[in-house]
Amino acid sequence: MSDSAVTITITPNGPYKVEGSVDLRDAEGTPIETREDRPFFLCRCGFSTNKPFCDGTHNREEWSPALADG
Repeated sequence: MSDSAVTITITPNGPYKVEGSVDLRDAEGTPIETREDRPFFLCRCGFSTNKPFCDGTHNREEWSPALADG
């Protein structure tokens, strides 16, 4: 992992956009591969079939971004 800054942006009605080099791991500590130096999007609605990544399902399901934020 490099020393570059990481930026996480909460999109208004969708996923978290992650930019920068991060060490992403699952609940057991197993590394999850990301594309280095390319942004990726983490699911925030809970409906993605490709968790932890967003697959756009939030566009087809009813969910409240406010509930997912807090």
